[in-house]
This record gives sequence, structure tokens and C-alpha cells, in this order.
Amino acid sequence: MDSKLHTHIISKLFLVLLVINFVGCKSVKNVVLNNDINTSLTTKQIIKEHYKKDPQFKTLQSRVKVEFAQGENSQSYSVNLRVEKNKTIWLSATLGIVRVKITPLKVQFYNKLDNTYFDGNFSIINSLFGTELDFKNVQNILLGNAIYGLKDGKYNHAIYEDSFVLSPKRQRALFEIFYLLNPKNFKINSQQFSQPEARRMLQIDYKKYQEIDSKLIPQFLKIIVLERDEETTLKMEFKSVTMNTDLRFPFRIPQGFKEIMIK
Repeated sequence: MDSKLHTHIISKLFLVLLVINFVGCKSVKNVVLNNDINTSLTTKQIIKEHYKKDPQFKTLQSRVKVEFAQGENSQSYSVNLRVEKNKTIWLSATLGIVRVKITPLKVQFYNKLDNTYFDGNFSIINSLFGTELDFKNVQNILLGNAIYGLKDGKYNHAIYEDSFVLSPKRQRALFEIFYLLNPKNFKINSQQFSQPEARRMLQIDYKKYQEIDSKLIPQFLKIIVLERDEETTLKMEFKSVTMNTDLRFPFRIPQGFKEIMIK
């Protein structure tokens, strides 16, 4: 693989952890009544149950197996993930070759493969995915929560196959959102975002959850990003998850690295 392409993939991989998928439910026209789903629940009740499943913890740590594919190129990595809830998300590849630290105020990362670094706001994330994201959005993705929060607007719900489907009563003109929730545990099965005019879609599928200290945490996660004719997929498997241990979040940009500037 070309070295420049390789380093580009490495850098993008760590920031791809943030985001989103577009495969559209489009308008969920085919409503199916499933006898295993409680059809008497209101939209408000479904949202309330989803928030009850937000895992409460102080810290979380996991080894994450990552498989990244773009066109004919694919890579596998092992990543150490550490989270201090609502404060810090920290990612480090083997030997700290690439390291990322995200807080509510800034995004920082460095890449020893090409001697570059970034130290700034969420503009680098927004430029990659074409949407506004903040710390809470990124944390929600990792925990299997609705990315933008369901208390921030008015939603309709329908039943599609084996999921509750929540969508804004008024979809944005240029940006459509769909949340598919598991009717048994009310965690996210899939969250889907699309920008039809820009031919950009992003979809995050949660293939399986695991129970850690009586809390549901994603075990298998798949992100698909479609932009025009290019598809990027990211598969993540969360292993050896532990909670509420003392963690460190070391981060220091090596001297002599070149800063990445976002216009």
C-alpha cells in the first residue's frame, strides 16, 4: 500500500470512531406489526426507556479490535480505549503510534507514522463527516446511545421489522435522521443519517451488546460511511471491558511534529 495512503487511513481511523452512518431507512413506509413488540408504548415512553439504559459509570476501559476497509484496502488494529464519562475519551494504538484525546473542549491527536498532530476544536471531526459533533455525540456513539439525544426535539415512532423506529416529526431539509431501537432492551440497533443532496450517508449498527456490571455496553459495532461512490467501513469489537478503575490519560505531542491545519 502507498505510504501516504496508509498514514491517511491510520489518521482517519481514529477519528472515524466518531461517527455515523448513512444507509437510509428513508421513510420507513413498510410498517410491520410484530407480536413480540409492545405496540401500546408511546413515543415518549420509548424515549424514556432508552434513557434508562444509558450506562452509569465513572471510568471505562476496553481493548478494541478494529477492522477498517476502504475500497480494496483493509487494515486491522488493536486499540486501547479509555473513557472518563463526560470528561475524556482516550485512544491509543500499539506502542502509542497513534494517540487521540478528546475532551468537551478540544480534540488532540498525533501520528508517529507521518509525524503530524492536531490540537484544536471539533472542526477536524466535523470536516471529516460533514456534520456538527461534540464530545457528547462521540460518547453516545461509543455507548450505544442516540447520538443527538432524543430529548432535544419532537419525534414520531413506527415499527419496522424488529425495531422501534424514531424519526423527527420534521426532518431537516438537508439532513435526515432515523434511530432504530431494540424493543426488548431499548438500546440502539442502528442509527442512520443521510444528506441526500451531498450524496453522503452514515450508518452505525450495533450488532451485539454485552452486560458489564449490570450495564449494557456495545460488543460489536459497525460503521458504514458512504460518500458519493466511496464506501468506508469500520468494525469494532470491544473486549475485556472493565469499569470504575483508576485510569490515566497520558498525552504529549512529540517535538518536531507538523501541525495539521483545518480551514
